[in-house]
Amino acid sequence: MSGAAQIREEQEETDVFTYADLIVEYLSQLGVDCVFGVPGGAIEPLFNALARSERRGGPRIVVARHEAGAAFMADGYARENGKIGVCCATTGPGATNLITGVSGAYADNTPMLVITAQTPLPKFGRRALQDSSCAAIDTVGMFRYCTRYNSLVSHQEQMEHKLISAIMATRRIPAGPVHISIPSDVLRATVSQRPQIRVESLMHKFTLSDKEALVGLIRELAKAERVALFLGDGCAEASEQIMAFAELINAPFVTGPMGKRWVDETHRLYRGVYGFGGHQSAKELLEDRDGKLDLVLAVGAALGELGTSGWAVELMNHKLIHIDYTPEHFTRSPMAKLHVCGYLPSVFQRLIDEVKEGKFKWGKHWQVFAQPLPRNINGCRVALNDPTGGREEAVILKPQRVFTHLSRVLPPGSRFFVDAGNAWAWSIHYYQRPESDGKYHIAMGLGAMAWSIGAVIGSALADKERHPHVCVTGDGSYLMSAQEITVALQQKLPIVFLVLNDGVLGMVMHGQRLGGAEPSGFELGNVNFAAMARAMGVEGIVVDNPDKLEELDFEGFFLKDGPTLIDLRIDPDEVPPMMDRVKGLAKGTSATPGG
Repeated sequence: MSGAAQIREEQEETDVFTYADLIVEYLSQLGVDCVFGVPGGAIEPLFNALARSERRGGPRIVVARHEAGAAFMADGYARENGKIGVCCATTGPGATNLITGVSGAYADNTPMLVITAQTPLPKFGRRALQDSSCAAIDTVGMFRYCTRYNSLVSHQEQMEHKLISAIMATRRIPAGPVHISIPSDVLRATVSQRPQIRVESLMHKFTLSDKEALVGLIRELAKAERVALFLGDGCAEASEQIMAFAELINAPFVTGPMGKRWVDETHRLYRGVYGFGGHQSAKELLEDRDGKLDLVLAVGAALGELGTSGWAVELMNHKLIHIDYTPEHFTRSPMAKLHVCGYLPSVFQRLIDEVKEGKFKWGKHWQVFAQPLPRNINGCRVALNDPTGGREEAVILKPQRVFTHLSRVLPPGSRFFVDAGNAWAWSIHYYQRPESDGKYHIAMGLGAMAWSIGAVIGSALADKERHPHVCVTGDGSYLMSAQEITVALQQKLPIVFLVLNDGVLGMVMHGQRLGGAEPSGFELGNVNFAAMARAMGVEGIVVDNPDKLEELDFEGFFLKDGPTLIDLRIDPDEVPPMMDRVKGLAKGTSATPGG
């Protein structure tokens, strides 16, 4: 029996079916089995419905330790299984605590249903406890700027229509979070009619296609001799077709920091990451010093600051053709030769067909890329990494060593979540994998610290096959949200949490040093994170040299019925590859002239 049918059976037995139960039944139809939240008085009717649902095998509540953590968990859940993530909170501070996580999902286009409660309708504007109506602390107004759909249910008869509208809006282009705020008396009210709409039929994506622009793209490619590709995070669905096209025309490609998860980083045509934490080889390709590069195809790229090295001139110029399914992204490439809006798998399948039919003759000028770049003893691509990566004193643990080691030892299919801060730069540059299935996760749209701690938990709960899950976070981020590790313990999730412990807010400290700013506000002190974990009932291990790193038994960690925390005592003086970001901050605009 399906979860939805079981819920209906239970309600028929008790003859009680509330609007909160209606919400849960729709979630069951969508295949959502976890809702992330923190309890409170006004949201209690939804928790009651989820408790009834769980007894029948339907959607259940997973209690986070802070509402921001609940939103991060919903984000990770959606990333893993492709369904919508769902989080909820009570009125007032419960709702406001969600906003950072919801804003991050908005910036990264993660589909999420956000449900917040309100005090009962008759109490609006009467200084009730935690009143967050339009007549008090207006939380619906706050969510307006970080959601794709946002509405207050002011009457119970609106409930079903607004819920369906919100669910459909999660799959718009661009996708993102939606928010409905529901007074507690509406949640408790009984429903006179059972759900009539099958929501799974409403969840297909709506795509745009500019056929004239596609013809223009084919004409431009027919005239070109040297073509390079710049791939962004929007390449997810078209990764296979894009790689096939690159191989057919023997075109080198680079990615943005988030786009790297959709390519094989050992591919002979791969020149590395361009932008934040990136590689000199990628920069040299796009700089085109010999002046013979005809076109750069930017594919599925939002073209934000971090992904473009501050909108650098070597990328953002008249040689650019921007191909995307989100028209909004074209506003950041006004200088481009051509904009092509379309469903990326279809666009690149059309290009593949054109090449195979023999209409174009490409590739003869790119034979220099016939062989993959050599590697050093730690498995790093030499031309992609600076020469110090992996060469360190035997007694000091270098972050370069950590990430090249993780690249080598983590099993195929590992889910890898990286927090904001220095962990971004080190992982972008040194964590190189052959998988192209998007299991490397960073959230660079908003850049919220502590995101990965919640997101990895949500992903692990969504992953029914229990693939290895790893979270890499800095000591500053972990101090913000360390308590969420107890959710992984309670849910018996074998997640490995790696804390880069150097006693400072590393990106702040190095940014100040590189930019010539006053040294202030970055010291955290000496914290034993392994001991903190053990105090919470989690195994904690200190690693302070390369030998101990090599001894870690990741295979054993992933077989446990609970998390493991690794306290990595890294060298605080190692400077991460982030200089372009520092230059951009110093100038207040772009990292290079013409950006």
